[in-house]
Parts: sequence; structure tokens; C-alpha cells
Amino acid sequence: MQLSEAKQQFISAWGGFGSNWGINRTMAQIHALLLISPSPISAETVMAELNISRGNANMNLRELINWGLVERVMLMGERREFFSAEKDIWTVARTIVKERKRRELEPMLKLLDTLAVVESGENPADEKAFVDTIANIKKFSQHANSSLDTLIKADEHWFFSTLLKLLK
Repeated sequence: MQLSEAKQQFISAWGGFGSNWGINRTMAQIHALLLISPSPISAETVMAELNISRGNANMNLRELINWGLVERVMLMGERREFFSAEKDIWTVARTIVKERKRRELEPMLKLLDTLAVVESGENPADEKAFVDTIANIKKFSQHANSSLDTLIKADEHWFFSTLLKLLK
């Protein structure tokens, strides 16, 4: 397989994986392009390589920066902005987990705190069932939150050694 074909295949596949991580396809494809680029690239290069509009490129680059997966790079003698992705895949995975936790799990925990307090009076049996269900979801979510915090703080070697112990 030629390098150019392998790169296209990787970019396409990473785009598909992105939707599983809560990132849209184009955003993931831009991330993949930056991930495999040996040096920072401009928005114009992103547009040309992926055949996307300037607005689409800029919007997704901004969002990748917000996620902490990409950074702006200024090159001497250049007026344009260039972009570079974090190359360490362990750091990328932790960043994605951290951002998804912030965007999804933390708001759900706040909602569950609010829902846990139900005024009594309507139907005690239904209220108890509702409160118990919310409490179980909250307990699970708090365990997930704690586990994700541990994963985010952990280094790569600790994580894989712990995972191997669990699989034995």
C-alpha cells in the first residue's frame, strides 16, 4: 500500500471512529490529518486535503482547540496560522475522556442531584421507585466519574498493568 493511500484510509477510518467519541466526522478527519502530519499545517492545507470549505475547516479546528486536541502554532515568517495535534495517543485518549466527562457525565450528575429530591404527596410507591432508580443511576455515575478521574490522572504504564491484572 502506498503512503498516500494509507494516509487516506487512516483519515477516513479515524473520521468514522470520531462519531463514537462524540466528535463529528469532519472534526475527527481534521484531527487525523493533523495527527499524522509531521509538521504543523495551515487551514488552507486542511481544506485542500479534505476537500472541505473554509468555514467547515475553521469551525472544526476551533472545536478541536476547545477540546484540547489541537493547538495553534505560529511559524516565523508566516502570517497564517498553523495547527498541530498532540501526537502522544495516551494523552489524546485522556483528553477525550476528560472532555466527554466534562460535557456529559458532570451535567448528568448535577441533574441527578436535582431529581433526587422529590416532594411527597402524589403517589408514595411511585415516588419511592423513582427516587430509588435515580439513586442507583447516581451511584453508578459517581463510580464512573471516580474511575474516569483515576484514568485521567493515571500514567500509561499504571493503566495497562492494572488492565492486565483485571483480565487475568
